[in-house]
Amino acid sequence: MLQNTGKLAGYTVFITGASRGIGKAIALKAARDGANVVIAAKTADPHPKLPGTIYTAAAEIEAAGGKALPCIVDVRDEKQINDAVGKAVEKFGGIDILVNNASAINLTGTLETPMKKVDLMLGINLRGTYLTSKLCIPHLLKSKNPHILNLSPPLNLNPIWFKNHTAYTMAKYGMSMCVLGMAEEFKGSIAVNALWPKTAIQTAAMDMLGGSGIDKQCRKVEIVADAAYAIFKQPTSFTGQFVIDEDILKKEGIKDFDVYAVEPGHPLLPDFFLDQQPENLARQMEEHGATPVYKSGKTSADSATTGPVSDMFNIIRGILSPDIVKTTQGVYRFELSGDHAGVWYIDLKNDAGSAGSGEPPVKADVVMTLDSSDFIKMFGGKLKPTMAFMSGKLKIKGDMGLAIKLEKMMGMMKSKL
Repeated sequence: MLQNTGKLAGYTVFITGASRGIGKAIALKAARDGANVVIAAKTADPHPKLPGTIYTAAAEIEAAGGKALPCIVDVRDEKQINDAVGKAVEKFGGIDILVNNASAINLTGTLETPMKKVDLMLGINLRGTYLTSKLCIPHLLKSKNPHILNLSPPLNLNPIWFKNHTAYTMAKYGMSMCVLGMAEEFKGSIAVNALWPKTAIQTAAMDMLGGSGIDKQCRKVEIVADAAYAIFKQPTSFTGQFVIDEDILKKEGIKDFDVYAVEPGHPLLPDFFLDQQPENLARQMEEHGATPVYKSGKTSADSATTGPVSDMFNIIRGILSPDIVKTTQGVYRFELSGDHAGVWYIDLKNDAGSAGSGEPPVKADVVMTLDSSDFIKMFGGKLKPTMAFMSGKLKIKGDMGLAIKLEKMMGMMKSKL
C-alpha cells in the first residue's frame, strides 16, 4: 500500500459523503497525515442498512491522528453546504482540498426510472458537485496547493454505457464534465481532476447492487484512498486528468495489488465506463443479482488490455457503423494463441456493433482460431482470411459466408493503419 508521508499535515480536506465507504477511506488516509477533515454528509442518525454516521466517522478520523468537523449536509441544499463551508473556514482557517464523493446510483432504463430517481441522481451527482465546488473555490484559491477531486469516470461515449441506465450515466458524466470545464477555467490556480477505480470496490452500495458473493470480486476502498492521496501530492499543474486508481499507483511504485483485494487471487470485476471489457462486466453483475440488463459473456481477469491486439481492436471499434452491421449480420469469436493469447469478439449483428476482449454478447456465428500474430496481419491487410484458411493458419467453425464477409471490414481497416 502507499505509505503516508505527512504531506497533508495541517491541510483542510472537505469531503462530501464521507460518513462511509470511499469517502471515509479518503478521510482516514488524510487523517493519518494529521489533516483536518470536514465530513459533509447526510447521515447523522444510524441507518438500518448502511453502517456509519458523520459522528462515528469523526471519531475514527480523530483516532487516526486528524481533526474532524462533522457537518450535516445534503449536497442538493445550498444553505447546508454554505454553512458547512463557513464552519470549516472558521474552525480550520481555510479549505485546501475538496473531494466530491457524494453520489446516487440507480441502474434502470428510461421507462423504468421514476423522475424522482432522475432528479435525485442529477441533484446529487451533477448539481451537488457543481454547487459544492462553486462554494469552496473562493477558499481553495487562497491555498498553496489546492485540489478538487471528483469521484467520477472518464468521459467514454461508447453507447453501451448509456443504453441501460441513461439517467445514471448522464448524472455521473456531469461530475466528469465539471472536471473538464473547471480544470481549464482554473488552470494554474487549482488542480481539478477525476478519479475512478479500475475494478469494482467493496462498499455498502456494491453489496446491495451485486448481491451475495460480489465482495470476492472487489478491491478494498483503500486502493481509491491511496490513489487520491497520490493525486493530492501533485502540484496544481497536474490538472484535467481522468485518473484510474491502479494506473497512478503503478507510477508511485506499487507492484503488489493483491493487498487491496478482498480475496487475493480471485478474478476481479472491472468497473463501469472502462472499455477494457465493457459488456463482459454486465454478465458478472447479473450472476450476482445486480440490476444491469446487458446480455454479455464471461470475463477473464487475464484478458490482454494492452498490446498490438488491443490496439487493433481500438481501430476496429472506431470503424463500426450501422451500415457494416446491416450488411454483415454476424457475430465473430476469435480464439488467439501465441504471444498475445486470449478470446476476443466482433459483434456485427446487434445495435451499432461492438468489439472487445472476452466472450461475445450473444452466441457467435463464426469462431476463428489462429495465432495472434496472424490475426494482426489479417486485420492489417497483409493476410487474407481465405489464404490463411487454405494454408492452415486459420481454422473456422460456423458460417463460411460470414467469414468471407469479414474481409470487407479488413479492407476498411487497411486505410486506417
